[in-house]
Amino acid sequence: MESEEKIQPSTSKASFHQIKDNESGKSSSKENSSRGEPSAAENKTLNAEESGFQDDDAELANIMTAEEYLQRKDVIMLEYEKRMFLDIVNNDGLIVCAKGLHYDRVLTNILKAYSDPGNLVLVINFSDWEEKYYKTKLEQKYVREVATTATERERVYLEGGIQFISTRILVVDILKNRIPIDLITGIVVLRAHTIIESCQEAFALRLYRMRNKTGFIKAFSSSAEAFTIGYGHIERTMRNLFVKQLFIWPRFHAIVQLSLKPYEAQTIELHVSMSPKMTQIQTHLLDIMNYLVREIKRINRLVDLEEITVENCITKKFHKILQSQLDCIWHQLNSQTKLIVADLKILRNLMISTIYHDAVAAYALTKRYRTTEYALSNSGWTLLDSAEQIFKLSKERVYNAQGEFEPEPCPKWKYLTEILRVEIPGDMKRSHPDCLLPPKVLILCQDTRTCFQLRQFLTQGGERYLLYAAMQHEIPIGKLAESYDKLKNVKEIEQALTQLEKTLASTRTQKVNSTQQNTKTASEQSEVTDTETSTVVDELTQLLTASDGDEHFNATQFQESYLLTMTQLEDAEDAATHTEFDDYSDVCSTMGLNVNTSIFEPFPELASLDVTAAIAARNQPFICIQTFKTETQGPMALDHILEEVQPQYVIMYHCNVAAIRQLEIHEARQRRAPKDRMRVFFLLHARTVEEQSYLTSLRREKQAFEMIIDKKRVMVIPEYQDGKTDEAFILYKTYAETESTDQSNTDSRQAGGQVLIPFAAPKVIVDMREFRSDLPCLIHKRGMEVLPVTITIGDYILTPDICVERKSISDLIGSLNSGRLYNQCIQMQRYYAKPILLIEFDQNKPFHLQGKYMLSQNTNSTSADIVQKLQLLTLHFPKLRLIWSPSPYATAQLFEDLKLGKPQPDPKQAAAVGCDESGANTDELKYNPNIFDFLLRLPGVNTRNVHKLMRHGGSLKELLKRTQAELGEMLDSQENGRMLWDALHVAHLPEKDEVSGSAALVAGKAVGSHSRFRRGAAAAVAARGMQRRFKN
Repeated sequence: MESEEKIQPSTSKASFHQIKDNESGKSSSKENSSRGEPSAAENKTLNAEESGFQDDDAELANIMTAEEYLQRKDVIMLEYEKRMFLDIVNNDGLIVCAKGLHYDRVLTNILKAYSDPGNLVLVINFSDWEEKYYKTKLEQKYVREVATTATERERVYLEGGIQFISTRILVVDILKNRIPIDLITGIVVLRAHTIIESCQEAFALRLYRMRNKTGFIKAFSSSAEAFTIGYGHIERTMRNLFVKQLFIWPRFHAIVQLSLKPYEAQTIELHVSMSPKMTQIQTHLLDIMNYLVREIKRINRLVDLEEITVENCITKKFHKILQSQLDCIWHQLNSQTKLIVADLKILRNLMISTIYHDAVAAYALTKRYRTTEYALSNSGWTLLDSAEQIFKLSKERVYNAQGEFEPEPCPKWKYLTEILRVEIPGDMKRSHPDCLLPPKVLILCQDTRTCFQLRQFLTQGGERYLLYAAMQHEIPIGKLAESYDKLKNVKEIEQALTQLEKTLASTRTQKVNSTQQNTKTASEQSEVTDTETSTVVDELTQLLTASDGDEHFNATQFQESYLLTMTQLEDAEDAATHTEFDDYSDVCSTMGLNVNTSIFEPFPELASLDVTAAIAARNQPFICIQTFKTETQGPMALDHILEEVQPQYVIMYHCNVAAIRQLEIHEARQRRAPKDRMRVFFLLHARTVEEQSYLTSLRREKQAFEMIIDKKRVMVIPEYQDGKTDEAFILYKTYAETESTDQSNTDSRQAGGQVLIPFAAPKVIVDMREFRSDLPCLIHKRGMEVLPVTITIGDYILTPDICVERKSISDLIGSLNSGRLYNQCIQMQRYYAKPILLIEFDQNKPFHLQGKYMLSQNTNSTSADIVQKLQLLTLHFPKLRLIWSPSPYATAQLFEDLKLGKPQPDPKQAAAVGCDESGANTDELKYNPNIFDFLLRLPGVNTRNVHKLMRHGGSLKELLKRTQAELGEMLDSQENGRMLWDALHVAHLPEKDEVSGSAALVAGKAVGSHSRFRRGAAAAVAARGMQRRFKN
């Protein structure tokens, strides 16, 4: 690109105009020579200037402005998207838009505009579904796949185009100069709210901006609430991104309202009343939550718990709010507070199950917390009167007064059936009387469980589905109520489903056993044990992210979308239409069962996931049940299904802010007349937790945008923040501190004693595997040069003598339990004079090694003695030094202090250490490592003389024949020779104190390394003048 405001056409077109200009230049030179005018040799400078101007004019004539690009027919964007496009294409900046007002089309068109082999655009910090989505929207010839080998990546970088690359690979390639960083056109950053100072993305952007001052950086985010956590989050994010412009696009933006208001869909809001028992359960749950919130604030009066309210407890962001509030002080809270936090999450799950799920599933979840084990381990809420009423009402929703199985249906089922059977057919007759096409209906819900529930309800009917759900949850059915009499063969169905459930349970057990066996085999074959690589989750995260115990249901049954159609019957007058019992139809048919269900049946075309083919295959009413977002497509799944299906009717079974805005944008793109627009039905429990949760999410987002707008108004942004000028002091360290205090005192007038001389950055060798952590980024930020090298011993090489093995708390526990840390210490002590074990804590966690934070609720014997194992490690390796660091920031500062005045490490030598094929000339690789370690444990032998002893000693038998003087000559010290001769020739017995305790260890430190052994020969003791008592 010529500039960020201009968009260059393809290379082929530019080359065509260049050839045309060259031909015209040649013909004009011939005409000048025929007229007798001065030759080209005499006017060489003038012709060069003219040809240069002609080339510039040709290039400018073929450059398209951003406004002209938006006028192309293949560019379809709404007005606010066009403004967003112009803002970000003309400037480096950060776009923060509301949820639902996604930036996907803006980013897609920006990538299309830069799609050219002459450009190299990198996209970082993307999720899997974002990578798949944007790759499908771009021309495949411009999208480059990231190669697996370094040589291939170097070649792919030179081909240009668009690359979706992981940040870890990008950082290593930049540090190793594999990528032509000065030729990068720009970098696009997604999910910009996650960019913090120590992350890999910030590291890559810093390296990029240090050596490329002309490329662009464009960042996007759709989470305004994330910028409200912490002080100055938006300013720090912009500083880490090296951008100066902030573009804010909330839903209440004037241009957004003008874009969506003229094309509003027809909306019908239906307020569904909950059953009296559901209302009472909700009231009791809120009472208990209110009591627990007041209790947690009473216990912790000195802790800021402002965000812990009943209103926040019922929102989806509850666990994130709790983590931000309690993560750093979790170790200071008492056990009662931790129990209350866990119980608040349980009560929230009960609330969701009561409102969103059916009565059987809610009762099954409630039963789980009415056990003796749970009663002894909670905060005491199960002993309250409200809890007793919850248990009682949950059971009454499933069984009637006579104890018969008669669960109450979900209140929204009635309204959903009425909409599908009455409202939609009636509206089709009124608004489209001549239309012969069947209606297409889209039902949107929150989670996969509700998706499955609606699908089973529409294909089986409510009573049959609840009976099936009771068998799935192992709830005793007993006697069926009279309402089940109209169902045929109920007893046979019950027996068949019971037998089928046993079969499925045994199959699941076999799968679990085989999976565990495969996992065990794989772990045995792996070089690194699972305990080393696994991350130990701290207690708070484990509490807040634990599931409700339905993992096997989620894996085997729940899906994110279902397609249904109407059953066409021969008898049109029969209102009770029939279809087969889904999922179990094959098994039931083999048993001779005829299970009757509702008027809907599943689509067989769904197995191929081809929605368009499914719609074209059947000219019947079409129903799609879909979650708001999926794992494979994220929130873009709703946009995809809207474009593919083009539904006339949408039923919002649950309320979601982003989904409502996506429906608005879809309708605005269609630009249809009012009578042809979608009709949207909202099913909402008015004046309930569901409505309050929806309103709370709206309010929190509005407050977040108001806060960002206010921050932008008073924000002070330095001119050098974009990193394009040399004044960006955050990128360079241009001075060296004087080491002499006298010189600094005499030169105090010169900038506080700082000498402005060229600064040679200290070098730190970093293992390639360590780029998963934040420490390399922080080391580079402190002015040290990071050298990525694949090393087999240690993680960081600071000097030729200092080797550092970094361990987080979870890694430390796993390495100690597996024994891997012992082997690593052996290797470090063998090859480096100053081995260091760095134990690094998380900056958001407490800096202490106590309690359940370290052990993560794992109280078995292998994890309870971590401190004792560390003590044994230090006793076994006297040269090993332990460093405790509270955070990666402190570690980076520590590395800088350790390197002051020390020589720089050699990358080639560090890579060769520990490799069998390299370093054949080194003495330490010539000998058996077991013999090497054995000799190091002998008195008088150290790392300085062990190699000479192994070269000239021959064998242990020959050492026994050597005199004390010869041993002293080998060990470069007569004292060392005497100590070794005594160890080989004088009988030794362990002291009594050494066996029983550590008193002998303290005494041994004062006397010498060999004094903890008893002399067996009194003559030897007398000859050396040492008076000691000995035992026979």
